[in-house]
Amino acid sequence: MLKLVLIAFLPFLFLFGDNPDKAPVAADGSTGTLKKMIPEGGMLSMQIDLSKLGSRAARGRDRTSVLRFEVPKDSFLPVLIFNNEVRTPMPGMVSLSGDSQLPRGVKTRSGGTNFVLEATPWGSDHEMVIRDEKGMIFFDVEGLGYNYDPQQELFYFDNARLLISPAYAQELGDASLAGTIVGSVSFRAQMRAIEITNMIDGEVQSDVLPAAPDAPANSLGPDVIVGDLNGLSQPDSGVVNGQVGISVGTDSCNLGSENLDWFALPNNDHPVIPQNLYRMSGGSNNDLRFEQIGQSNVKHAFTALAQNICGVCNGVSGTHLGINCSDPYVVSLNSGGSGRTLGSRAWINPFTGNFPASNSVNTHTGHSHTVTSHRMLVNVDDLNTNLNAGATYYAEAQYITPHEYVWCQAHPGQCNMYNNVSYRQYTVTGTTGPSFAFGTASGTLTTQRQKTAISAWSGSTSAKIEPDPGIDGVGTLAWKVTNPTPGVWHYEYAIYNQNLDRGVQSFSLPLGTGVSLTNIGFHAPPQQPGWTGDGTFNNLGYSSTPWSSVRNAGDFGWSTETLAQNQNANAIRWGTLYNFRFDANAAPQMRLVTIGFFKTGAPITMSIQVPTAMVTVSGRVMNGERGVANAHITVTDASGFSATATADRFGNYHVDNVPAGGMYTVTAAQRRFTFDPQTVSVNDNVTGLIFTSAG
Repeated sequence: MLKLVLIAFLPFLFLFGDNPDKAPVAADGSTGTLKKMIPEGGMLSMQIDLSKLGSRAARGRDRTSVLRFEVPKDSFLPVLIFNNEVRTPMPGMVSLSGDSQLPRGVKTRSGGTNFVLEATPWGSDHEMVIRDEKGMIFFDVEGLGYNYDPQQELFYFDNARLLISPAYAQELGDASLAGTIVGSVSFRAQMRAIEITNMIDGEVQSDVLPAAPDAPANSLGPDVIVGDLNGLSQPDSGVVNGQVGISVGTDSCNLGSENLDWFALPNNDHPVIPQNLYRMSGGSNNDLRFEQIGQSNVKHAFTALAQNICGVCNGVSGTHLGINCSDPYVVSLNSGGSGRTLGSRAWINPFTGNFPASNSVNTHTGHSHTVTSHRMLVNVDDLNTNLNAGATYYAEAQYITPHEYVWCQAHPGQCNMYNNVSYRQYTVTGTTGPSFAFGTASGTLTTQRQKTAISAWSGSTSAKIEPDPGIDGVGTLAWKVTNPTPGVWHYEYAIYNQNLDRGVQSFSLPLGTGVSLTNIGFHAPPQQPGWTGDGTFNNLGYSSTPWSSVRNAGDFGWSTETLAQNQNANAIRWGTLYNFRFDANAAPQMRLVTIGFFKTGAPITMSIQVPTAMVTVSGRVMNGERGVANAHITVTDASGFSATATADRFGNYHVDNVPAGGMYTVTAAQRRFTFDPQTVSVNDNVTGLIFTSAG
């Protein structure tokens, strides 16, 4: 950052001035705007008298050679402009293109073939030189008169002198040629500011790094994401209750247009950082299922830095994460360090980001720590490569902050609470412990920004869970159906809660009497044990009791206890993924399933694939004692399914291939008669459904 090196720059800023008619600004008491600018493009031209380079260079050529070069966009030749006056170029260079091929006879033993204009480090004999890309200096440049046109943002100098350098004189075989003027050089470049510093009486008041003109537009408002995951590891060797403690480092990025609040505890206006671990395994391709195998408590963020992994940071740090700035949290921080200082998820509303403004949300008094405490608790068997051959693993992290929600409420439409999750694939080495190692395999993906880990589930289909837009968060329902043997279909479902505060309590699907289920299964990640002040009811921690399954007439589903039954029930809370599976004797059809919630809100239905037996709805259309010929029968349901049939001359009808399991509306229509619609539960073949004319 410019403001960090102003002390080094200022002596040069006020000594370098090539116009004697302009009074320099004093180093102490200076007031104004200092811009660091780089070329957006331009032109450099050289006139060289080849005869002064000796016969080798002049042979077969005109006496004077004119060379013209393009100045590439964003060349690193910084120039300092103070109050619209040039103070000095900073050390840098421009790799010239166009006619930059060296003239015949100008080549040297360095092997270079192209010219470079270099602004040399301060204290060098000459401010600028012309060299090749290998470092061989051909010409020193003197008589530089720098100019700047603020209206056009144009930096230029004209007819500066080109002198043979001592090194090139040696190449020409005559050391006395060093310092000989052989021509001139002119330079013009359109500039753009990459840093703007405002000063009053020599003190920096503000320092801004403008975005490049072609940089992607930032989100409106504050917008924190996980810019990178790194260093997945087991910080401390050891197995406790069959589990190890795993952590991953993260870099946050603010991709928004506003600096993001970052006030440390006991203030609650800062992000919290949970970590999750997943495994994809099973089947011939090791992608049959996608399961969460670990979850951590949360790191409470403090003191934002101002790094640049996601763009050009504006330099804001400390109690705010600046625009386009990144802030690293290495494994030693996200693991809680030796003090295991990670707080409970239970205190946090994941949609609003709110939690009590108190150090009590991260207290560790009244309980002891082990080598696994508060980190991602992972069962050893879930990592054992002997038991999980060919499995792939994915670390996921999330940043949840109240600032985004508060901004959203004040600025409708500028809501960035949904893109704060990223993941990265890892490999695992180890069997029974006590230690496991993690790495990134060759060819695997880098951090997948703003994507949930479940999106890595190969061959799956997913749909968004959003029960109350703008009031609560979102989740994902994903599924995958395979046909491992003739007549058998395997169904895998995963429900991921990204930031729904209400949680998920039940999941059910329609099922007709002709469908049989086997190998019914459920999976959930390990829960963190309770501890004093963890935010759960009576500090007991959340339950790990598996969900129960039950089959009723027309449906099948799983559920945990309700909130009224147990406040610590094993609901699908934010940042967790649960799995449901079975084998069935029926092929899939799109049907409406039901998701019920834990804290609040009515259940919702979603259309996904479920095992479905196809049945028939049949009956007769009547007018008094007589059948009504050619009546049109339609069977529909809320998922959009529709099937039709036409009654025969006696009024008899049958509608085939109706998916069993669900409520249907059946209607009859005939231009001469009117019939009332009927609502029917269809779990098997329906017979004798009679329509009688209403008039």
